Amino acid sequence: MHNMTTFVGRRKLLGWAALAGALAPGASYAHHVFSTEYDADKPIHLKGVVTRLEWVNPHAWLYVDVTGPGGKVTPWSLEFGSPGALMRRGVRKTDLPIGSQVDVFGFLSKTKETVINAVSVKLPDGRDFYSGSENTGAPPVPEAVAKP
Repeated sequence: MHNMTTFVGRRKLLGWAALAGALAPGASYAHHVFSTEYDADKPIHLKGVVTRLEWVNPHAWLYVDVTGPGGKVTPWSLEFGSPGALMRRGVRKTDLPIGSQVDVFGFLSKTKETVINAVSVKLPDGRDFYSGSENTGAPPVPEAVAKP
């Protein structure tokens, strides 16, 4: 019986240690560091039509079709901040309906051609919002882009 109690006690201790490690400063956002996935030297501005929205944690994703020169349509994936952060900024899923046009500023992925970290989005009704994750090391939105 004593061995079983010790085993249960160790499992609880390990569980608490794992929880503490997950909540430690730095660990909670370490996988969200901007510079590991995106290039601050490659800003990009896109205008596209919304095709899908994934309102999921830890990041919401918006998918848009961008029409380029010659009418070629290219699908893009836009990483946003968390749904909770977006909602605190006044953004709701219903603000990004499929078929609506958005104007986006962000930074290109280091490894994927059509993926960006979206930082600023202008909605069809003219509202602008900050769409990025905070405390990730992403460069600030240039004033000319934030307020065209």
